[in-house]
Amino acid sequence: MAEPTMEAVELEQLTKRVYINNLDSYSSKHIAQFLHRRLVGPCVDPDAEDEKDKRTSGVVQVVGSVSEQSDEDSPHVLEKYFGLNRDELLLKLMECDVIIYNVSQNEDQVEEALWAVSALHNEIGQFSEPKMFILISTVMTWACSKPDPDNPERPFNDKMFVKRKPHPNFKQHLYLEKKVAKMGKTDRTLFLTYVVASGLQYGMGEHVLHFFFKTSWLGHEPETPVFGDGHNIIPMIHINDLASVIQNVIEHQPKPHYLVAVDSASSTMEDIVKAIAAELGSGKTKRTPFEDAFLTQDLSMMDIESMMVNLRMEAILVKSLFTINWSCESGLVANIERVAEEYRRTRGLLPVRLCVLGPPAVGKSALSKLICQHYSLHHITLKETISEAITKHEDTFKSAGVDAEGEDSASEAQELLNILKETMEQNGGLVDEQVMKVVRDKLMSPPCRNQGFVLDGLPETYEQAKELFTEHESEDGQLQASASGKKITPEFVFSLDATDDFLRDRVLNMPERLVQENHFELEHFLPRLAIYRENKEEETAEDYFDELGISHVCLEITSSEEPNCSLLMQMVCDVVGEPRNYGLCSHELEEEERIMAEERMKTESQLRAKEEQREKEEAIKRNARWEKWGLEEGKLQEELMEAQSAPMKNYLMEHVMPTLTQGLLECCMTQPADPVDFLAEYLLKNNTYEY
Repeated sequence: MAEPTMEAVELEQLTKRVYINNLDSYSSKHIAQFLHRRLVGPCVDPDAEDEKDKRTSGVVQVVGSVSEQSDEDSPHVLEKYFGLNRDELLLKLMECDVIIYNVSQNEDQVEEALWAVSALHNEIGQFSEPKMFILISTVMTWACSKPDPDNPERPFNDKMFVKRKPHPNFKQHLYLEKKVAKMGKTDRTLFLTYVVASGLQYGMGEHVLHFFFKTSWLGHEPETPVFGDGHNIIPMIHINDLASVIQNVIEHQPKPHYLVAVDSASSTMEDIVKAIAAELGSGKTKRTPFEDAFLTQDLSMMDIESMMVNLRMEAILVKSLFTINWSCESGLVANIERVAEEYRRTRGLLPVRLCVLGPPAVGKSALSKLICQHYSLHHITLKETISEAITKHEDTFKSAGVDAEGEDSASEAQELLNILKETMEQNGGLVDEQVMKVVRDKLMSPPCRNQGFVLDGLPETYEQAKELFTEHESEDGQLQASASGKKITPEFVFSLDATDDFLRDRVLNMPERLVQENHFELEHFLPRLAIYRENKEEETAEDYFDELGISHVCLEITSSEEPNCSLLMQMVCDVVGEPRNYGLCSHELEEEERIMAEERMKTESQLRAKEEQREKEEAIKRNARWEKWGLEEGKLQEELMEAQSAPMKNYLMEHVMPTLTQGLLECCMTQPADPVDFLAEYLLKNNTYEY
């Protein structure tokens, strides 16, 4: 076996093994990702005279516990521990140089953190190397602190930690903080302890504020709610800035054992929600009773309590002791554009922008609707966009009076309104550049920028595409899209086509309602088709996308049957890939299952009713057949019996009935005492047959 090299030995000595609890939680996961292979200084005595020891750098190996087993790939984690008992866990903690317990969002971890720091403290004599214990707590342990009566606007800071008063539900957190601080005083050369009181964490995929980000991004609600009056100030910190504070604590090992980790902002709850709504949604907010927050399934009790806090706080020690490369030192509101982009990227909420082109009646709208349904996108058509703009402008004129200063703008708005109405009346005529501006504004709206869109039949020409997506050309004539233009330029272009004969047959066989809705009467359809074919002979919209490096997929339409639509959708999915939006949450899944169950029950009920009706009708028909067959069978039986009895009848009439009739007449006239005996003797006397 080869001996390890000197470099390998030195690297092993400089490598820090860091334990973090609940690695699958929002906060711990991002802290672990930040610390992974970050350069940090070794755990040495902070009073060491050799400055080289303080500056020598190594790498971090992250290990830690998880609350659930998962197949999720975590390259930033060396080892994950699940379901360990206390003895097994203590052995793992003893192998680490730094132990980080994060209880800022995991109140169920408070008891374990208390055990961990106590168990490690009891094992100080067994330490082979110095260890550091860092508790990430929360500013909720300050929630009921009384401000300075002489200066209520003065923020709390790290140096006031002795006077802090916790929220009633965070008294155990405060007890844990004091216990951790006390354990670190026994032997600082072997066991250093720190408490970092974190503000409400934001950034990356979001956690506490995720409800507001999601509500604004989805756009299902016209206004994003602000619970309560929204005037409370919330101490906050970006999750990467919190991780940077932790890294600096590990590296520099400061003498103060209690640090407050917050950014420099003093934003109110209302400021925060307004910023989120303006960046991701309609920009509109509404105040709702704070009690409504308890009815929101996406918010835990700890989340709600964190949003109720009203504290001004300042991280004096963090700023004076460390040189931090802040992500959002000035706070969420000032950096909302960056934070929103992190949110989209971390959660994979990237818009899907498509364009479906082709001749009239080829099936663009049908395919566009299927794509929108599958990917949860917005269906953009020229007709609906213009109609929406007309309604908006008319409402504006009705609700706002026009003063002398606004006459020019009102005149321009009226001119645009007239252009839009004229375009609607033309239905497929030349599209004015003002109309393309309306379409462009629609594509720049938050819903389209968030989820994405399908442009149905637009742009129709090269010039329209240029007007819609390109703001200017370079000196060499190359097309250049601006930053805003890039945000609305389609990523995928699907070009449908079919023969003219196929399109004419489709229109002729189309229901009259659809013909009228789409203006597919032959006197309108044939000229539109001819114009489309003429435009294809010149520079086309497809040529424009080719120049931008966006290849278009040609799909030939040969059938109107359902299987063909499914095949087209499969081809689209193969090109576009998986959806990039929110899946259904737990209660939405339950609602979907309930609806599906109701649909199944309704379908089964309808099938049963149809089956019962069919059986009833069948029984009526069967009875009618049986009745008919019974009458016919009786008639046949009578005819058969009559045919079978004819010889006997003839025999009796010829040989029996004459003598019997005469005997009966004699019996009636004589009226004997024994008529049967009389008749028998009469028949014997008058028998004409000889034996």
